[in-house]
Amino acid sequence: MTLQMTPPLDPGLDIMDEIGRLRREKNAVILAHYYQAPEIQDIADFVGDSLDLSRKAAATDADVIVFCGVRFMAEVAKILSPGKTVVLPDMKAGCSLEDSCPPDDFRKFVEAHPDHMVLSYINCSAAVKALTDIIVTSSNAEHIVNQLPADQKIIFAPDRHLGGYLSRKLNRDMVLWPGTCIVHEQFSEKELVKLMARHPDAPVAAHPECPAQIVRHASHVGSTSSILKFASETDAETIIVATEPHIIHQMEKASPHKTFIGAPGADGNCNCNTCPFMALNTIEKLYLCLRDLTPTIELDETVRVAAERPLRRMLEMSPQAGPAKDLSRIGA
Repeated sequence: MTLQMTPPLDPGLDIMDEIGRLRREKNAVILAHYYQAPEIQDIADFVGDSLDLSRKAAATDADVIVFCGVRFMAEVAKILSPGKTVVLPDMKAGCSLEDSCPPDDFRKFVEAHPDHMVLSYINCSAAVKALTDIIVTSSNAEHIVNQLPADQKIIFAPDRHLGGYLSRKLNRDMVLWPGTCIVHEQFSEKELVKLMARHPDAPVAAHPECPAQIVRHASHVGSTSSILKFASETDAETIIVATEPHIIHQMEKASPHKTFIGAPGADGNCNCNTCPFMALNTIEKLYLCLRDLTPTIELDETVRVAAERPLRRMLEMSPQAGPAKDLSRIGA
């Protein structure tokens, strides 16, 4: 992966103050995913998972949306708010799931199953969304699938692990696109079992993007927001977390008296499970993209309109959004 070089900044510059000033001057809102670095989470107006941030992107009255996440998330903001300027701190912040599903190949896959409804995980490109009937996230996928007729044939893309989890849990036969998340693929069942043996009272909270051999050891399986809720509400004093480790920042803020341990990779630690795409966004790049309003997200209007349809359907079929306090609003 080629890193985007950040030009040198004035060492006397107070970046946090400047971000605050620029945010006010440009009427900008800063959105950050839970997998972002702690300093970015702490300066964001809203911190959330894909569904939370999709809703915020659609509802905000800001002129500028700064999306600290990965490219498909910023595309969702642009799809739902085409009149707003949407910027991403580093345009190379992609997603292995998006990369695993080239639109032309996916089109042929869909055409080969003409009697199937297409459900695509939100972790995909706008072009793949445009080939989709309903978009889902890890927090609403089960709710949406349960609304479909029992005999409805389903294609699920691009995450075969999330699709497999839903298929097993809901007893629904699905045709799965073979994509995976490079972060969740790194967890080692062998090392996880060893860690569980050292902490026998610690429940495992896992994201459904994890392979089945990890999920089967989990006391709780759910989206990032669901895992956060579980971590806060469980009586356990130690929790093993099987998802990208930057989410632990929010857990420690909500429950400072608890201990959170990232699930290990094959080498016995969780360092390999940090998302390299999320890590491309830095506080310096956040400042620069807000200052210069670049790099911007631009979409072909035909693709945008086609991609908006399954996103709107997702929002219509999702459970109602919770109160604003369920998100972290900071520095607004």
